[in-house]
Amino acid sequence: MSDRSGASASEAVVDLLGALSYAQLSGFEALAADAQMTPHLRAKMAFARMGVEMFHRCEQVGVRLGELGASQEEAMTPFVAALDAFHERTKPSDWLEGIVKAYVGDGIVRDFYTEMASHLDRENTAFLIRMLTSAGGADAIVDEVRLAMADDPRLGGRLALWARRIMGEAIHATQSVAVERDSLTALLVGGEPGSDLNEVGRMFARIQTAHTARMEVLGLSA
Repeated sequence: MSDRSGASASEAVVDLLGALSYAQLSGFEALAADAQMTPHLRAKMAFARMGVEMFHRCEQVGVRLGELGASQEEAMTPFVAALDAFHERTKPSDWLEGIVKAYVGDGIVRDFYTEMASHLDRENTAFLIRMLTSAGGADAIVDEVRLAMADDPRLGGRLALWARRIMGEAIHATQSVAVERDSLTALLVGGEPGSDLNEVGRMFARIQTAHTARMEVLGLSA
């Protein structure tokens, strides 16, 4: 590998980790704000479990960036606008929308960055896959949504529509992040000149399939 190729690969890793780091930090902040709308302690605990996992991932990424000689703050900065815009467009109207957003958004983030990690070197791929495996309190969120719909079956339609909106906005946000830096654009298409652009479509199709499965677990239609 030439020095230039090595530099490009290193830049891609730092950019990807920076984007993931801010995705986790901003997700944690959104969860903390949404938890204020929660009417009972059991649901607050569900928000807290996922929030703790997101912040822990952010810290893990910070350690990894330090090992690579990069500043976590500097690595996150290019992605603040795109991810803040996602949260601004998807402010929930109540705690149930907040908890569904957390569940859907976290799943898409983990799917997207796991897909992107497959184009990295073996060590960084292993780090990301290991870190992103944990769903971070997702079982508690599933329980809360199912209990709420058992009490009021009419909630299902509204929450299903909301989940579809979050899916669309999250995909838009991940695409915005990917085109923010040339290194991430290269990763998105496989990292090699002449890569099959159809693979990008296949990747998002896999993310959609995983989303559909998660909606079934929630008891919602995708």
